[in-house]
Amino acid sequence: MSEQQSSDYVRFIDVQKSYDGETLVVKNLNLDIARGEFVTMLGPSGSGKTTCLMMLAGFETATHGEIILDGESINNVAPHHRGIGMVFQNYALFPHMTIFENLAFPLEVRKQSKSDIETRVKKALDMVRMGAFGTRRPAQLSGGQQQRVAVARALVFEPKLVLMDEPLGALDKNLREEMQYEIKHIHENLHVTVVYVTHDQSEALTMSNRIAVFNDGIIQQLAPPEDLYERPDNAFVAKFIGENNTLTGSVRELNGETCVVELDNGSTINALRVNVANKGDKSTLSLRPERVTINPEAGSLPNIVDAKVQELIYLGDHIRTRAEVCGHDDFIIKMPNSASHASLNPGDSVKVGWLAEDCRALDPPVHTGVA
Repeated sequence: MSEQQSSDYVRFIDVQKSYDGETLVVKNLNLDIARGEFVTMLGPSGSGKTTCLMMLAGFETATHGEIILDGESINNVAPHHRGIGMVFQNYALFPHMTIFENLAFPLEVRKQSKSDIETRVKKALDMVRMGAFGTRRPAQLSGGQQQRVAVARALVFEPKLVLMDEPLGALDKNLREEMQYEIKHIHENLHVTVVYVTHDQSEALTMSNRIAVFNDGIIQQLAPPEDLYERPDNAFVAKFIGENNTLTGSVRELNGETCVVELDNGSTINALRVNVANKGDKSTLSLRPERVTINPEAGSLPNIVDAKVQELIYLGDHIRTRAEVCGHDDFIIKMPNSASHASLNPGDSVKVGWLAEDCRALDPPVHTGVA
């Protein structure tokens, strides 16, 4: 197989979806997914991510465009002929069957031999550390155990592709984090192609090779986790991925890769010029809380402004500080938990500063309504 074919293992080509013939919930989607890649579709409710997954699975039909799997169009291929494994949030295990029988079912449908079924089921259960539970029924397992079984069942017939729709949403925080690493390690060991849907940004950052951030039926940015967090393309992505300070204003100067933005309160900020084109453009400045320094040395940073501490929250490894900065009283600073910050108190007046390259001048904020 050529490198081009391999890199285009899953393809969405100009795909649109409408349920009523008028409103598009997916708009001209073009997305290529490489063989063995773990791609997460991330976004708020109603953004189109689950619809895309359901079209790939065959449970929804594209209104326009083409979906390609391993070089072949699957638009008119029935779901059970696509060779795709599925993992759902509600596990979808058969309650009247044992765990062994649940995993054996997709192999029996494919008319595998009894000895092959036994070998594959044992291998799949061992892979998710559930080898001792084959004789139990789903109701006798915890939520985390049932989800492990659901993952094993999706992999037992060695599918070309595994789709996961909010699979960890019903688990508590600790179990969810544990399963994130389990699924990540299974993917790394098997090199199976995974398309994963979630609205949980930390889940997406933890597990994915690349993340497609959806909003209003459009991919806002497609990038590896680090690029998405460190270099958001627009105001929506900056706000949706991780905690973020936003300051709004107008571009006063353009200086090559940087610019000067005059904020609504009259302060001027040096920022990295990302997607502002002209003087006078409205812009949203994006600044991560961990990039802010409290009481920097005079002249050590290009941006140093006055701040007033509003609230300090102790979070173990760091202290989350809410301050009034440039007319905004919800400006967040993440400080390492160290003795040098122990004397800070609510009501204190301080200076805060940051580098121009850590402050991204993006498009104006977009109001998307209720997610």
